Amino acid sequence: MLRLILALGAVLLGMAGAGAQTLPPILNDAMPASLTGAPGDVARGRAIVANRQVGLCLLCHSGPFPEERFQGDLAPDLNGAADRYSQGQLRLRIVDPSRINAQTIMPAYYKTEGLNRVLGPFAGKTILNAEQVEDVVAFLMSLRGEKTP
Repeated sequence: MLRLILALGAVLLGMAGAGAQTLPPILNDAMPASLTGAPGDVARGRAIVANRQVGLCLLCHSGPFPEERFQGDLAPDLNGAADRYSQGQLRLRIVDPSRINAQTIMPAYYKTEGLNRVLGPFAGKTILNAEQVEDVVAFLMSLRGEKTP
């Protein structure tokens, strides 16, 4: 398990995006405000979640991706994510899941501070940019019930 976590971290650090800007406020267990001020795109979000070179979400999660083999079972199924969480709760879980669970193995996709063992070229960079985070949030908000969208 530790090797899996270290491998995931190394791959994700290799894909770091632009540096993070000032984050919107966190209220309780949510980040209600958009990082971009604009809604994300559901189709782009789905592509990010399903892409094993961008988000690596399917390494740990499963979801409505019949075309994707070998989906993860370490983390919750993404089906019905919008029934379980608000938009702000999903955003915070993507931006910095350690704010919800300090022991999580899920990486912070939009965090640059307080990280461990970041290689020099990736310091100060995020895994996803703000627009990509909002696209993933939009996609997850489309996942209601047990059926695929």
